[in-house]
Amino acid sequence: MGQIALMEGISLALSVALELPWGILAERLGYKRTMLLCSGLFFVTKLIFWQAAGFGGFLLERILLGVVTAGLPGMDTGMLYLSCPPEKAHRVFGIYNNMTILGLLLATGIYTLWIGDNYRLAGALTAVSYALAALLSLGLKEVRAPERRQSRETVESFRAAVGELLGEKRLLSFLAGAALLGAVHQMATVFYSQSQYQRIGMTAAGMGGAYALVTLLGLLGGYSARLKEKVGERGLFVLLPLVSALSCGMLAFTKSIPLSVLAVAVFRVSFDLFQPLQAAIQNRLVETRDRATALSVHAILLDGISISATLLLGRLSEISLSAAFLFGAALCLGSLGLLCRAGKEIGEGRKSGGGIKLHDESGKRDG
Repeated sequence: MGQIALMEGISLALSVALELPWGILAERLGYKRTMLLCSGLFFVTKLIFWQAAGFGGFLLERILLGVVTAGLPGMDTGMLYLSCPPEKAHRVFGIYNNMTILGLLLATGIYTLWIGDNYRLAGALTAVSYALAALLSLGLKEVRAPERRQSRETVESFRAAVGELLGEKRLLSFLAGAALLGAVHQMATVFYSQSQYQRIGMTAAGMGGAYALVTLLGLLGGYSARLKEKVGERGLFVLLPLVSALSCGMLAFTKSIPLSVLAVAVFRVSFDLFQPLQAAIQNRLVETRDRATALSVHAILLDGISISATLLLGRLSEISLSAAFLFGAALCLGSLGLLCRAGKEIGEGRKSGGGIKLHDESGKRDG
């Protein structure tokens, strides 16, 4: 578990270092070309993963993955945001997340019914799926044409994005809260859930069934936009981190298989409901025209916080898995406080304090 946390930390650190260069490169290459480049590199990481046989091989894969994840997240949501009316963005991001989950379900079915214990075949098919994704990206439409810029213009773009972030404390609070929630979700539901299942005596078949169930329930994240209509963005800021904290707390103490699966499932659903909301708010609050650069600046803050939380969780897990889950619950409560501090104004895009102007890439107001 410590090695996994170390690899995740290194990968995240590399992502932080390359976030801004990727954002600047995207403005120069255009969004479609950047997506093609990232998709191609993503495919290469899976080739390495397929052949990896020890810590060194998996570390190399995570290092290259850090390069990819510095460029792809934010670019994909930015393209989606610019490809639809702003008022439909939340729903579109929900559909996008559900497409990811459907892919996971398809992979789970293939793995269970066909692959079994043939891990090399699983790695090979993973590489094939990423190759297909890279080919499909050829069909994307450009939403932001490349621009030739002087170094001075690039520096000004970066300063504008940083100034936008640092000048709005509520945006800072929102991003920090989202980072904490994301870090705990990644470690708790992806890595520590397996250790929890082993600790309470679940069989390999049971673990596979639990994974399929939890993944299937993640499709409920597609209802994020509808849930927001009922409880509001501020309501989600309270509900989702609170439910996540309770789930972590349950995992720290329970020795029951049904309760463990329930806790992991609830955590997964709550985070899948939060992701479309996060993507919609981040894109809606971009004021500078250089969306890729602004989202890269956001990602630097998100990844920086995630690195610290991931390494702390990894260290605690080596001492006690229960302690790691309890600390995860505390981080979720911290996320709740930060998101509540962000307030209703930033959630709904209303003007507050210095104000946040909302507009599309052509400079027209949409909120």
